[in-house]
Amino acid sequence: MKVLGAGSTVIMTECTSLQFVSPFAFEAMQKVDVIRLASLSDTELRLLLPCLVRMALCAPADQSQSWAQDKKLILRLLSGVEAVNSIVALLSVDFHALEQDASKEQQLRHKLGGGSGESILVSQLQHGLTLEFEHSDSPRRLRLVLSELLAIMNKVSESNGEFFFKSSELFESPVYLEEAADVLCILQAELPSLLPIVDVAEALLHVRNGAWFLCLLVANVPDSFNEVCRGLIKNGERQDEESLGGRRRTDALRFLCKMNPSQALKVRGMVVEECHLPGLGVALTLDHTKNEACEDGVSDLVCFVSGLLLGTNAKVRTWFGTFIRNGQQRKRETSSSVLWQMRRQLLLELMGILPTVRSTRIVEEADVEMEPNVSVYSGLKEEHVVKASALLRLYCALMGIAGLKPTEEEAEQLLQLMTSRPPATPAGVRFVSLSFCMLLAFSTLVSTPEQEQLMVVWLSWMIKEEAYFESTSGVSASFGEMLLLVAMYFHSNQLSAIIDLVCSTLGMKIVIKPSSLSRMKTIFTQEIFTEQVVTAHAVRVPVTSNLSANITGFLPIHCIYQLLRSRSFTKHKVSIKDWIYRQLCETSTPLHPQLLPLIDVYINSILTPASKSNPEATNQPVTEQEILNIFQEVIGGDNIRLNQRFSITAQLLVLYYILSYEEALLANTKTLAAMQRKPKSYSSSLMDQIPIKFLIRQAQGLQQELGGLHSALLRLLATNYPHLCIVDDWICEEEITGTDALLRRMLLTNNAKNHSPKQLQEAFSAVPVSHTQVMQIIEHLTLLSASELIPYAEVLTSNMNQLLNSGVPRRILQTVNKLWMVLNTVMPRRLWVMTVNALQPSIKFVRQQKYTQNDLMIDPLIVLRCDQRVHRCPPLMDITLHMLNGYLLASKAYLSAHLKETAEQDRPQNNTIGLVGQTDAPEVTREELKNALLAAQDSAAVQILLEICLPTEEEKAKGVNPDSLLRNVQSVITTSTPNKEMEEGEDNLLCNLREVQCLICCLLHQMYIADPNIAKLVHFQGYPCELLPLTVAGIPSMHICLDFIPELIAQPELEKQIFAIQLLSHLCIQYALPKSLSVARLAVNVMGTLLTVLTQAKRYAFFMPTLPSLVSFCRAFPPLYEDIMSLLIQIGQVCASDVATQTRDIDPIITRLQQIKEKPSGWSRICKDSSYKNGSRDTGSMDPDVQLCHCIESTIIEIINMSVSGI
Repeated sequence: MKVLGAGSTVIMTECTSLQFVSPFAFEAMQKVDVIRLASLSDTELRLLLPCLVRMALCAPADQSQSWAQDKKLILRLLSGVEAVNSIVALLSVDFHALEQDASKEQQLRHKLGGGSGESILVSQLQHGLTLEFEHSDSPRRLRLVLSELLAIMNKVSESNGEFFFKSSELFESPVYLEEAADVLCILQAELPSLLPIVDVAEALLHVRNGAWFLCLLVANVPDSFNEVCRGLIKNGERQDEESLGGRRRTDALRFLCKMNPSQALKVRGMVVEECHLPGLGVALTLDHTKNEACEDGVSDLVCFVSGLLLGTNAKVRTWFGTFIRNGQQRKRETSSSVLWQMRRQLLLELMGILPTVRSTRIVEEADVEMEPNVSVYSGLKEEHVVKASALLRLYCALMGIAGLKPTEEEAEQLLQLMTSRPPATPAGVRFVSLSFCMLLAFSTLVSTPEQEQLMVVWLSWMIKEEAYFESTSGVSASFGEMLLLVAMYFHSNQLSAIIDLVCSTLGMKIVIKPSSLSRMKTIFTQEIFTEQVVTAHAVRVPVTSNLSANITGFLPIHCIYQLLRSRSFTKHKVSIKDWIYRQLCETSTPLHPQLLPLIDVYINSILTPASKSNPEATNQPVTEQEILNIFQEVIGGDNIRLNQRFSITAQLLVLYYILSYEEALLANTKTLAAMQRKPKSYSSSLMDQIPIKFLIRQAQGLQQELGGLHSALLRLLATNYPHLCIVDDWICEEEITGTDALLRRMLLTNNAKNHSPKQLQEAFSAVPVSHTQVMQIIEHLTLLSASELIPYAEVLTSNMNQLLNSGVPRRILQTVNKLWMVLNTVMPRRLWVMTVNALQPSIKFVRQQKYTQNDLMIDPLIVLRCDQRVHRCPPLMDITLHMLNGYLLASKAYLSAHLKETAEQDRPQNNTIGLVGQTDAPEVTREELKNALLAAQDSAAVQILLEICLPTEEEKAKGVNPDSLLRNVQSVITTSTPNKEMEEGEDNLLCNLREVQCLICCLLHQMYIADPNIAKLVHFQGYPCELLPLTVAGIPSMHICLDFIPELIAQPELEKQIFAIQLLSHLCIQYALPKSLSVARLAVNVMGTLLTVLTQAKRYAFFMPTLPSLVSFCRAFPPLYEDIMSLLIQIGQVCASDVATQTRDIDPIITRLQQIKEKPSGWSRICKDSSYKNGSRDTGSMDPDVQLCHCIESTIIEIINMSVSGI
């Protein structure tokens, strides 16, 4: 075995004098093109004889006439070649016997552990292998070659991947190489199972001239080309340049690909797939690059290496990067290295596209003050720009990812290319951006003062030509914005942001040390872009037309954003308001991601000064008139979607600006007050004119295109305008914008479109006489969309008062309610004000007051001061309750905002009067006062609504009361046979009062759920007990009262205790829960305790209304029967003792009570007696105790009757 060091020269020289199979000959063999084979020279034909002879002699599978003719031509070719006879003799051997002997020898060698013992194939060698081969006949030659080949293959299998070089006379003697090759090809063809071609190819790598033998073997079996190449690559080294075996394998595969160049790129693909032999991949690419004729396009070498380093496969990137790093560390002869060849080729390509050759010395000799038209810099040709950009990115990847260290020559030529001046095309803009980022990423390329001066001149040229490039190339994102952005980052020392920008532009993640940017920072901040120059230049940069997310790259908005963040505009007193306003107006969908951060930082620069020493150093806010100009089209309501000057994106962005500004102003009230600054807030009249809900609806349909703007607007709306975020409204909107809306649009006729607001007004005027016209028009209006209904809003609301007159059909009322709800989705605030003013009670000789939005937010109860007829008109009452709920929410937000705005007004005086540490006391008090006001406001609204639920005097005269309503409901449900009571219940259920009660109960349920404290406050205040059946049954959330009833019972006022027990009795029936049982038991105990402390008058006042509640307790919870009966007997005994001195004897009553308690079944018949029910016994006494005793007796009888009937 030869040493590894000596093998490197052998690889280069061992095969140089040998004749290889040409691509022409290999293709002829592959296609069995007899005509081409006939044109080959004798030398070329000699290499292919083993395969041709076997074709001529062996029985073919193809029996066609054409193959018979081709076979004759092959025989004619072979007839004149002398070596054919020896090959024919080789094919005459008994290969079956030969295979058996080879198998035995394999077994023997395996048994002996691979030693070189006796050989079954070859025995008694008298001379060396070469002489034996010369003197032997064909069978022995076959055995000699087979024995030698098997020995090498065995050694390969036992080497565990460690390369060795085997010296063999048979494969080294130049005299017998062709005969040995013939024997090798015949053996592999006749014994394929014993000699797999991939294993044979692997073995040939370990002998001299192995590449030549391998090419001949594959040429005689052309179909095995891909199989052999994949096998050699799969068994190859990860880094082929590191070892002799890797270099031999690479050379062998290169010879194979030279023989079959059409498959070279496919073999290269195998190399990348397996991540083996990177040198082979580069070498094949170099061979392919030399053959391609394209000069202007990007070469295959650049594309291949860029793909490896910039692709998504991290494994491939690491593998090839290791190849580059290891190649630089080797000290061997560089010219023979594949890496050196690759670098040389890349440098030649780079120099080939450079403009007129120039060096840094030109800058010294040139006159800096020469005319602009006379320049020593020649431009980069347009056809070379794309190739130059590809080369720059490749060198960035080689240096940044693979760690390539450029030579002085490479660095010089790279700098020349980077500082060249391309034409004003999109590709030229891209090239300049890449060059600039490469200068930032690899500042070591600039090493001498001359090179630094060259870079400064080039940067100055960039600044000067930026506007021309942008106008000529048509690219919005020019390199001028990038220059400006980098300058701002340098001024604010945001070096990490510069690194991110560079990596983003280059399209690769490379490691850049911040310290390497120090020199560039000095150049930018002191020589090229001072902060004042940056600020002044940024304002003059035109805004981007139709700015959207489709426009990528670095835009003026990025620069303005960074300058706002660093407060450069306020430092240098440069107004940026107009630029931001113009840019917001020039926006479209999809929304650019930088717009929302720009607005946020702009608002911060308005409210927060740049420094404490200069509190006036702030930007100016957008004026109210400018805001109104943007919303002019949607404020009018006509032709909303036609000929809009400003896009919906601009309107939504300005809305976001206003809401964010107001929120930030409130959040920073304390800070601003401490700095004695009071920025102006936008007026309420401005906010009233902006159609917020309409814009939010538009944004909802564009959520995908608006990014996070829709969710941000919803957050601001929920915080500052909760009355525009009512859940019922969102549900209503889903109905209006769903499938039904599409069906309505299909039914929309021209007649429906032709109705004008004036015609609607005329129809309303005729309502007292005829309802037909107004019914027809409003039915047509239901087919219109919400935005198309806006012009009719004023007519609809102003005529609502007429609908309260008697005789107006219910259908008209319901249709008006429907139209109002549709309008509520687009213009709720304006609609509410108009409706409240329209529904005011009409009093003769009294001028109606016109309320404003502000009035209604301060006092929401104005809504309920409407015409009393509304309280019995369910469609209009539904509208009133909707407005009441909205204004209650609006009032909360209004008072919270007012509290924040005025929180600091009293602070200076309080600080001077109060003690240290008590400065927050006024704020706490103001917060408590606000909460108390809101609680009083909500509870007042609830009490008014409950009062509306009570029947009026007229309704009472007709026999309507809430208790009977509830009982009628129960009777309708429980009665199985029709009777008069059931019919009366049905009539009562269909009355307007009942419908209004249901609407009010729904609203109260929502209010109780939103704030349970309201329920507690209302019930502590109390309300008529006649409403308890209605509220408990109609408000699902009434069960929360069980939490505070113990506290209510504990109140000292007798009225509250009575109300609590009555409320509890209804709750126990409605919610028979364990918690209700415990509270009921508590109530029974409290009643027992009060019995011992109350005076006679108070005892009568307390127990007379509460005794019926005990029946409900027993009905809900039978386990309380004993306790309640004992309590009733005890009450009776106390009453009897109080009247013991009187002439009347109460003992008989007490006796009956005891008997009833002991034998309830015997008294169950008595309670059914009509005379007993009618109280025919002596009940004429006016004594309270006597009345109470009779009440107790009635209660006990009712409990007994209930329990017996229940059994």
